[in-house]
Amino acid sequence: MKATGIVRRIDDLGRIVIPKEIRRTLHIRETDPMEIYTDTEGQIILKKYSPIGDISGLASKYAESLSEATGMTVCITDRERVIASSGEDRKNLINKPVTKELNQAMEGRYPILANDGEDGFIKVTDEAHFKQEAIHPIICQGDVLGTVLMMSIDIKPKFTDNERRMVKTAADFLGKHMES
Repeated sequence: MKATGIVRRIDDLGRIVIPKEIRRTLHIRETDPMEIYTDTEGQIILKKYSPIGDISGLASKYAESLSEATGMTVCITDRERVIASSGEDRKNLINKPVTKELNQAMEGRYPILANDGEDGFIKVTDEAHFKQEAIHPIICQGDVLGTVLMMSIDIKPKFTDNERRMVKTAADFLGKHMES
């Protein structure tokens, strides 16, 4: 663990304020769920909670099935990182942080179907080098939990409405699964 040198007092309701600098560095936003752990030495550990991370096994199988059916690279992300990936470049994608632009697209809650160089094209991770993409947010009980992405290193054949519908179906399924 890394010491910050910051000390906070517990208030009368048992709350501790996480300093703004730490929240900014760790991308913790207001209303973000946090998991609380304790260890045998009496330390309290806070970790950003990812509901999608809870179903990473299911997400991996879904990504694999969709990738095998289409021949494309498929990723499933939470708000912070790629949690499941299948296809050509899967090893370079898994557990990588998502870009700020993808996070902003999640906030906007809109699907994307774009080619590299077009308006709306977003890099998934800083290491990803794809030429076209179909992206849809995963929404559960009104909250955006992540995205489903289908990507290709080729522009031909060009993605159509079918790819958009496939990622929408996957995102809707994962969102509904999280509700149950």
